[in-house]
Amino acid sequence: METQEITIRVDSEAARAYETVTPEQRRKIDLLLSLRLKQVTGPVAPLKEIMHEIREKAQARGLTEEKLDELLRDE
Repeated sequence: METQEITIRVDSEAARAYETVTPEQRRKIDLLLSLRLKQVTGPVAPLKEIMHEIREKAQARGLTEEKLDELLRDE
């Protein structure tokens, strides 16, 4: 993976913390920040796609329409 250096603004406490960690810890922080930036700036899935994904996960975990109806009635 090709990397590129950028500058970001953080509060002074975060800057001090980053400056005091080991090179290995910095590498891990850099990777986590890179992944998070991709998440928050990436394309947003359409609502229909998100709902479909939620439904599939719920069904895989055993939630049926009957159980959902029962849960909704209880509240």
